[in-house]
Amino acid sequence: MGFFYFTFQDWEANKKNTKGRAVAVFFRIANYANKSKLFKIILLPYLIFYKLIFEYLIGFEVPYNTTIGKGLCIYHLQAIVINKNSIIGKNCCIRHSLTIGNKGMNGECPVIGDNVNIGAQVVILGAISVGNRAIIGAGSVIVKDVPEQCVVGGNPAKVIKNLNL
Repeated sequence: MGFFYFTFQDWEANKKNTKGRAVAVFFRIANYANKSKLFKIILLPYLIFYKLIFEYLIGFEVPYNTTIGKGLCIYHLQAIVINKNSIIGKNCCIRHSLTIGNKGMNGECPVIGDNVNIGAQVVILGAISVGNRAIIGAGSVIVKDVPEQCVVGGNPAKVIKNLNL
């Protein structure tokens, strides 16, 4: 995958969201450093810029080496914290005040499937999986696996509706 295509792979997912487009492009440029050691060396000044501006000033703590699939949609980028060992699938939508990570030092992180819609102020922690096409309601705390095609919400989150029917 070429640099240009890689950098703009989230463009369409954020078509009515200028901030989302900008942040996705900045993330993908930094994320390109994962392609090889040479790119990491070439992009080192940019990686420092990315860390300072986005992680420290803006509060978009998504390390450049996080695995996120194509089509990431970002609404309201403040207070988003994603552990670098988390895996997020294709066409996922995230909102502000989101935490995705482990339960403690060196703990395992979540694996989030494709086409997942995550509401604001959600916490997803531990070695769990979130199934494809799941919807996570605002303010939910996810500490157990989420089945495919369902709506979950609450603290701790419970299945509210099964979309398979």
